[in-house]
Amino acid sequence: MDRFFAPNTSEALAHTHLTENWFTWDQDHPSFNETLVAGCASYQAFTRYLSGSDLFIVPRSPRELEGVLRRYAYDSIHNAIAVSRQTLQRGGYSRMCSLAEKSIRDVLNTNDNATVLLDLHTPQ
Repeated sequence: MDRFFAPNTSEALAHTHLTENWFTWDQDHPSFNETLVAGCASYQAFTRYLSGSDLFIVPRSPRELEGVLRRYAYDSIHNAIAVSRQTLQRGGYSRMCSLAEKSIRDVLNTNDNATVLLDLHTPQ
């Protein structure tokens, strides 16, 4: 995972914070922390893809790969919203999705990350 998110990146730190404080993370801030959730969602999208546990249709292009990762990130955002006791601010869902999508694009556009990820689950 360090190839895509170094331990000191905002996504890795967000993931660590949410997973270590899953039952209380939403109480640390006076309002719903969109940046934290979006960063964690991006990180979890890559983790889920790398595991391949529920990948039934393997992406064949960088565009398809980005679509899979975005859906995984949306699932993570939905889970965080569902367990949070904070009210989501107007436009918050769209902002979180945009932040997660940008993070995913940044990783895919770095070096040969998209090719490496596509090759990972390509049938031999």
